[in-house]
This record gives sequence, structure tokens and C-alpha cells, in this order.
Amino acid sequence: MGVSKYGQNDKITDNVPFYYGWVILVISTLAIFMSGPGQTYTFSVFIDPIILETGWTRTQITAMYAFGSLSGAVLIIGVGKLLDIHGARKIISIVIILFGLASFWISQIDSKLDLYIGFTAMRTLGQGAMTLIPTTLIAIWFVRDRAKLTSIATLGGAASAAIFPILGHFLISQYGWRDSWLILGLLIWAVMLLPAVFLVRKSPESIGALPDGVSIKNHPEISSSEVPEVEGFTLSQAIHTRAFWFLLFAGSSFSLIGTALTFHNVALLGEKGLSANLAASVLSVMAISSLSGNLIGGYLNDRIPNKYTLVLAQAILILAMILTFTINDEWIAFLYAATLGVSMGFGMNTITVIWPNYFGRSHLGSIRGPATTSMMASAALGPLPFSLVHDSAGSFQVAILIFFALPVACAIAAILAKKPPYPN
Repeated sequence: MGVSKYGQNDKITDNVPFYYGWVILVISTLAIFMSGPGQTYTFSVFIDPIILETGWTRTQITAMYAFGSLSGAVLIIGVGKLLDIHGARKIISIVIILFGLASFWISQIDSKLDLYIGFTAMRTLGQGAMTLIPTTLIAIWFVRDRAKLTSIATLGGAASAAIFPILGHFLISQYGWRDSWLILGLLIWAVMLLPAVFLVRKSPESIGALPDGVSIKNHPEISSSEVPEVEGFTLSQAIHTRAFWFLLFAGSSFSLIGTALTFHNVALLGEKGLSANLAASVLSVMAISSLSGNLIGGYLNDRIPNKYTLVLAQAILILAMILTFTINDEWIAFLYAATLGVSMGFGMNTITVIWPNYFGRSHLGSIRGPATTSMMASAALGPLPFSLVHDSAGSFQVAILIFFALPVACAIAAILAKKPPYPN
């Protein structure tokens, strides 16, 4: 096979009998799954053992976690830029190496400063990079079914949320929390390092193909201007559009309110006279319905202008917030959980695919970097204002009333986010 002006010979990709994007999809799903050690659901099972050994308070550890998450939200911007410059293969390989080292670091902490550094690294690399890079890769390799395939890949996140807390608890019971972090670091390397180094490719054009599997090598008449979304926006061009800033704001409600309601789930339902055991069951319903919302979003976002699906997701979030005022027995609590889960899954699918759909593929990492920063910062800050209002008013209902304005404002921003024409 000859050398294409769009990509060089590649023994691995040339010998794959189907579109190589499907390999990328599998690796991306696996990467999202392996983001687990850097996610809140894994950290949650380590908090009590750390408190027991160190004597630090829960508030101190929570503060370090919040500061680490905010620091990671800033650092992830650089990951997006490096992704555009050097390509996914090199960057995800480096991220995986550092992710494993960060796990080793946490196993050796002796001070709150050590813990803050560890949290910053794990949130930047795990929650941030191991989600940003895979979803960006899917957007680069697929156009036609982008939303649906993104929703499929994020099933890896659902599996991760189900498995890693159980795995973490088992490891802690057998080996202690410090050795458990060592094992998780080795697991990250064992699962992800070889696929990242040998199988990840930057783009379909780099191997002589187009998104969705059209071969440039077999169609030399196709010019670069005909490659779907290959031109797109640079970050500097994108930030000069109104749509960029409207979308940046429009996605904040899901991570801020969703994280706050999830974080305070036990206390919120406790105010309604419901047990902690029921609250745990409610979280399970929320996780399952989030999967459903993600798949629904994947179907609709490939067929309907994304600003309208974003408005619909905001409306479902508002409905979930309204339901918190009506909870007086178990079935309404489960209905609330299902509604909130659908809104979260639907909303996050929409806000993930709307960036490449609006701004193209050529500088997607740089453009999605600030979007990921906004999401991570909103998630880190979300529980705090709810706590402050609860402490002063004695109820979460006042906080929910105040924050009704956010999804309404986000829906308006989504409507105003008109898709900009590609620059000349």
C-alpha cells in the first residue's frame, strides 16, 4: 500500500480489516473506565481509613479534595492544548504513566500538603485527562454517529462507578489503604499503557482515511477542504464567538447542581424522613437512569440541533429539582432520582458532543480544555453553597429554590448559542 499525502504506512492500522475508528472507540471506552481511581466514587472509600490513620478531620480532607479538584480544573486546559499539538497517542501515554505515579504518591503521603498534591494530580489526570482525551478522540474519528458512540463509550464510566468502589473496599480490607493505591497504580499501567503506546492514533487522516471510515487512499480525488470539519476553529477564533461563552455557561448547571444534590443525597432525603439505606438505593437508581439519559442523548443529539437538546436537558433538571419539594415517601424519592439521573446523562452527552459539532475537529483539544475546566470547577464548588445555605437556613429547600435560576439561565444561554459559521 502506497504512502498517502494524508497519512503514512502503518503496519497495525493497515492490517485491521475494518475502520480503525472502532479500535479507537474500544480504547476510549477502556480509558474512561480506567479513569476510576481519579474519580470521587473511588476516593470516597479511602476517606475513613485515611482519617483513622492520620487523625485529620473530614473537613480538612474534603477541603484538600476541593482545592485539588480546582487546581486540576486549571491544569486540564494545558492538557487540551498539548493534545492538539502532539496528538492523542503521545499525550495519553504520558498521562497514563503520570496517573500511575500519582497513585503511588498518594500511597506515601505524610502531610496535608502531600494529600493536596496527590488530589490535584489524580483529578487532573483521572477525572480530567482520562475523560477529555477519549471523548475528544471519538469526536475526531466519528462525525455521523458521534453522539451515539460517545454515549456508548461513557458506559465505561458507569462500569467504573460500579466496580472501583467495590474493588477499592476489597483492597483496603486485604492490604490497607496505602498498598491499595500502589495496586491501583499498577493496574492503571497494566490495563492502559500498551494500548495507548501501540494502538492509539491521532486522527483518521493520519492513517489515510476520513471520519466514519471513508478511505482517502482509495479516493485521491478528495481534497483536504472536503474532509468533514477538518478546518474548524482555533481556540483564539472560538473564544471570539458568542456561542463559545454561552455554551461554557450552559453546561455548568449539570455538574454544579448534579454534584451538589448527589453529595448531599443522604442529608437531603434525611430531611424528608427517609433512611440512609434508602438514600444508597436512590443513588443506584440515579446511576442506572443516568445511563438511560446518556443513550437517549446519544440518539437525539445525532438528529436534533444540539442547542435544543441542551434546553430539554435543562428542563428535565428543573423537573428533578421540583420533585425534591414533593418527596414524602419512597416511590417519589426513586422518581426524583430517576429524573435527576436522566438529566445528568442527557446533559453531559449533549455538552460533550456540542463542542465538535459547533467548532470542528482541528483544534478540539484546545477548545474542550476550557469546557472541561468549567465542568470540573463547577463540580468542585457545587456542594459548598448548598452546605452554606443549609447551615444558615436549616434546610436544603432554600438552596434548591435559589439555584432554580441556574438551569433557567443556562437554557436561555443554550438558545442564544447559535452555531457560528466556520472561519474562512
